[in-house]
Amino acid sequence: MTEAAETPARVRMKDVQGMPGTAGGLVLRLFQFFFAVAALCVMATTSDFTSVTAFCYLVAAVTLQSLWSLCLAFVDVYALLVKRCLRNRQVTCLFAIGDGITATLTFAAACSSAGITVLIGNDLNICSENHCASFETATAMAFISWFTVSPSFLLNFWSLASR
Repeated sequence: MTEAAETPARVRMKDVQGMPGTAGGLVLRLFQFFFAVAALCVMATTSDFTSVTAFCYLVAAVTLQSLWSLCLAFVDVYALLVKRCLRNRQVTCLFAIGDGITATLTFAAACSSAGITVLIGNDLNICSENHCASFETATAMAFISWFTVSPSFLLNFWSLASR
């Protein structure tokens, strides 16, 4: 009895919604996937996006983002079905690194695409010859996808740093 009182059991923090293996984490992953695929589909419907390097970069970044988010959504579904906690240090490190890389790539691609759409629309005034609305929509979807990746990255990084 005195031995147990001297060395108290470690108390683990509760799962915060949005972390891997939680319902909130699954919702974030599905939103990431949905907005990345929306950006990809909108950009792919335009015929001349390949003529601009920033738009090609956007397509590549949101493709990577959608694949990463879909894979982690499957992991979240599995963890929820078998009631498994995904708080392993190696798994959390992998999720944090992957989210950080995909978030950075998606944000950079969205920023470069936004710069090109401003150039085409406001500076050159050649929107009538291009698909400005499609470019702007795809860029907005990429920004929203980045916005939903950020909480996942921050929660994984916070969980990793708090160990």
